[in-house]
Amino acid sequence: MFCALAMIFFAAGFPAAQILLESSGVLALIFVRNALGFVVLLAFLPLLERKTGLLDLPWLAGFRIGFLGFGLGSVMLLVAQSMSDATTAALAVAAMPITAIGLEVILDNRQLTIRFLLAVILVLLGGVLASGVMVHDLSVGTGFAVGLIGSGFFAWGSRQTVKKLPDLSPLSRTIVTTGGMVAFCLICWIGAGFMGQSSATLNISNQSDIALLLIYSLLGLSISQVLWIKSVADIGVAIASFHLNATPFYVMVIIFLFGGGWNWMQTGGVLILIMGAVLAQLPEARMKTIPDTAEPL
Repeated sequence: MFCALAMIFFAAGFPAAQILLESSGVLALIFVRNALGFVVLLAFLPLLERKTGLLDLPWLAGFRIGFLGFGLGSVMLLVAQSMSDATTAALAVAAMPITAIGLEVILDNRQLTIRFLLAVILVLLGGVLASGVMVHDLSVGTGFAVGLIGSGFFAWGSRQTVKKLPDLSPLSRTIVTTGGMVAFCLICWIGAGFMGQSSATLNISNQSDIALLLIYSLLGLSISQVLWIKSVADIGVAIASFHLNATPFYVMVIIFLFGGGWNWMQTGGVLILIMGAVLAQLPEARMKTIPDTAEPL
């Protein structure tokens, strides 16, 4: 349940970002979004966890994970969206199970079955069809490829957050790693500004822009990230990442409700993604392939 809610909130940020990108640069927007989300998380810590002091948190460990995993990953995802569209970026995120499974195979000695490999193929096929790549020139779109790499860094950061910070609550884990993410994005924004890049331009000029930024930051980051980290801790990064396959569907529904069109080819791709996710999570397959995520570190 927590993972599904995380994906719904996460999906809400994509359409909002798509509109904001029409007037603001990629790096400026991602930094402001992350910084605002970080401030909100800090404000909620004393309200929800009164016994947890800010100085007691493992900031250095969380900074390292957030800087590379969530910082680089989130920047690449937004760059991917600026190069394509909200649904394509969301579909790149939905392919994150591939990287998550690879991490568990390499680092956790995860055993794969034929059924599970078939599910992975369905996930990849669905992502390709739903994103629209290989339709005109039979080559993978650059935006989708960038988003796929970014989702890989995000998968690594998610796993490291749970493995390296086992004693923290989901909120505390999210706070310390988000701090590193904000630092990475700040460096990118400052660097782009010195070079005169348009990606450093920020234009939040009216109430509509502010509302969209709040949706993108509070729903798409603050709330969704806490729920996501909790899900990874409960069921592991590979199984949690399967739920990302529903993200494109949520994005398409949100855009459709606000007057957008409905792309049946993308819908078909999403259905294939769901088939892969369901196949991978059949009870028999899970018992054979998924290691105990609660094993001592």
